[in-house]
Order: sequence, then structure tokens, then C-alpha cells
Amino acid sequence: MKEKFIKSTIILIIGGLITKILSMIIRITMTRIVGTEGIGLYMLVMPTFSLAMTIATLSLPVAISKIVAENTKNNKNVIFSTTIIALIFNIIIILIMVLSSKLIATTFLKNDNLYFPIIACALTLPFITISSIIRGYFYGKQKMLPHVISNIFEQIIRILCIYLIIPPLLKNGIIYAVTGLILINIISEVSSILILIFYLPKNFKIVKNDFKIEQNTLKEIKDISLPTTTGRIISSLGSFLEPIILTFVLFKIGYNNAYITNEYGIITGYVLPMVTMPSFLTGAISSALLPVISNFYAKGKLNYVKNKIKQATLLSLAIGFPITIIMFLFPDVCLTIIFGANVGSNYLKVASLIYFISYINNPLTSALQAMNKSKIVMLTNFIAIIIKTVLLYFLTYLDIGMYSFLIASFISISYLTIHQLIAVKKIKN
Repeated sequence: MKEKFIKSTIILIIGGLITKILSMIIRITMTRIVGTEGIGLYMLVMPTFSLAMTIATLSLPVAISKIVAENTKNNKNVIFSTTIIALIFNIIIILIMVLSSKLIATTFLKNDNLYFPIIACALTLPFITISSIIRGYFYGKQKMLPHVISNIFEQIIRILCIYLIIPPLLKNGIIYAVTGLILINIISEVSSILILIFYLPKNFKIVKNDFKIEQNTLKEIKDISLPTTTGRIISSLGSFLEPIILTFVLFKIGYNNAYITNEYGIITGYVLPMVTMPSFLTGAISSALLPVISNFYAKGKLNYVKNKIKQATLLSLAIGFPITIIMFLFPDVCLTIIFGANVGSNYLKVASLIYFISYINNPLTSALQAMNKSKIVMLTNFIAIIIKTVLLYFLTYLDIGMYSFLIASFISISYLTIHQLIAVKKIKN
């Protein structure tokens, strides 16, 4: 089991690295084809798309992975019954988004051109949801290779589609191109689903009872997915409030809009992506950890569970430590290599130390979810967001510019990490 955990982690890290590279290629390709205006419209609709995906998928990969790993239920029934319920829920979300797309575009996003891109976002949701459900199955079985291969193939398909489909659409207007960029997700997700289906066991035969909705299974999925999804929505709302609070207070105490826009852009566009870049490594550890913890916690082997959590957290810190040192000592070099610019090096030195402790959040969160403590994760995240939001408001009045944002982040992350560590230590069967 130890070898399987390490093997799964290595596969996910390698796959995550390749996916990161392909994602950068996609971003570069999109920028060159649709230009600044197109990317601006695309990024403007992304928060809405992300929120819709969070609600539509209902954190099902986490829930299914846990249930499959425990190996106490009919896995086929878990997948198919969940898919039926999820698709019905997705149809409701699609209808709501289509009916409110005009309102979202004109009232909330202040751009009439985003009407069709928002509808396109809605249409992609069922495909993303089905893909996430199947991925959850493979996570639970600790078979990470299908996930990695499907992810890589999905990104390659996306690159090809951008090259082949977007230029002709661009001739009809920028909105057609942006809408096309979003709808390409349907093609890439379908390709991913087909790859995942190919890796299903050969004896994976479908019978009528597989579609029967078991109340116990449904309740277990609900108990895991709803708190996790709620926590993610709360985090999204916290991120939504950050620029509003910063802009309001900084402007009130005498800073001009140019300074606020520029400095906040440096932190969110350069510094934060830099310090959170290693998150795909700790995310790989967390994904490999969840089914292991679920399996052995269900068997009552608490000592093994705690040792595995300790191993995962130490591995996450071992990954984060050298990266933190490099970013602290050579912030200009790091920013220049990754972004081709060294703006924000003063912020990066501070942020590298602040976010070091956050590297163990992912493993701790996965461990708590695996041990049926999703509500603790949700509550901790909720309190951390409140702490950060309140501190951000009052610290900004100290006239320390954007450092108020970094200090508030540090206190919030510290609370979150310490509270989750205490929660893990208190766990009993």
C-alpha cells in the first residue's frame, strides 16, 4: 500500500507538470489568436464559469473517490446513480443560467457581449460533471494513470481545436471566437471521457440495478459533497470581496485608482500565481492520499492513517521548502523566468514566506474529507475567510498599501492550517 501511494503520487506529479506546461501553451496560443480584447472578455466570464462548475460538479470526485476506496458498496451503482442525479441537477443549472444570462452579462458583468459566452458556459457543464464522476472512480481505485493520460489528451485536443476552430470564428467577430473558446471544452471533455471509459475494467458490465438510486449511498455522497462545495463557494465569494474592500479603503485614505489597479494586478497576476505554482505538487499528494485514508480509516486502522497523514504533510513541506527559499532569495530571477518581468519582487519575498505553511493545507483537507469530516473543512474555511476579510478591511487603514492583503492572508492561512492540524490530531474512530 505504501508503494502504491508513492507510485500514485509520482504519476500525478509527472502528469500535473505536463498538464501545467500544456496549459501555458494553451494560454499563449489563445492570447496570440484572439488578442488582448478576446482574452479580456474570456477572463471576464471565467469567474462565472468557475462558480458554475463548482456548483454543477458538487465536489463529486472527492465523494466518489472516498466511497469507492472504502469498497463497501456497489461501485457501478455509485457511479451511475450519481450520474443520473447530477445530470438532472445540471439541467436545472443550465436553465437558470440561460434564463439569467442577459441579467448576468448586462447587470453584473457590465458587458452585453458576454451573453452568448455565458450560455456556452452552461452548455459545457454536463460534460465536465460526467468526466469528474469517472475520475472520482479511478481516484478511489488508486488508478491514477487513466486520469493523467485523459488530462494530457484533453489538453492536446484543446490546443488543436483552438488552432483549427477559433481563427474561422474570429472572422465573424470576437464574441464568436470567445464563445468558441468556451464550447471547445465540450470537445475536450468528451475526448477525456472516452479515454477514461477505455480504461474501465473489461468486466464492467451495466445492468438495470446499477441505475437504482440507493438512499444510503445518496446520503453519504451528500454528506461529503455539500460541505465541500459550500466551502468552495464561500472561498469564491471571499475572493470576490477582496478587490472591492481593497479598492474602497485605499481610495478612501488617499490612493489613486492607477496605483490600486497596478499594485493589485501585480500581486494577483504575478506574485500569487508564482507562490501557488507548487500547489499542483501538493494537490497530487492529496489526490493520492484521499483513497488511502478512506480505505484504512474505514477498517479502523487509525495509527496507519495518522502515519500516512504525517508522511504526506512532511513530503509537502519538503517540496515547498526549497521552492520558498529560491523565491525568497531570487525573486527577480523567478519572476523574469516565468513571466518575463520582475515587477513585484518585493511582494514575492514576503509572500513566499507567508504561503509556505499553505503547502500542507491540501493534504490536511483531503485527510479530513476521507475521515468524514467535510463539515470541519467547510467551517474552518468559512472562519478563515471571515478573518481575512475583516482583517483586510482594518489593516488597509494602516496605510501600508498592498501589504495589508499579504498580512491578512498570512493570519488567515495560519488559522486554517493550525485548526486543521488540531482537528486531525483529535480524530478517533
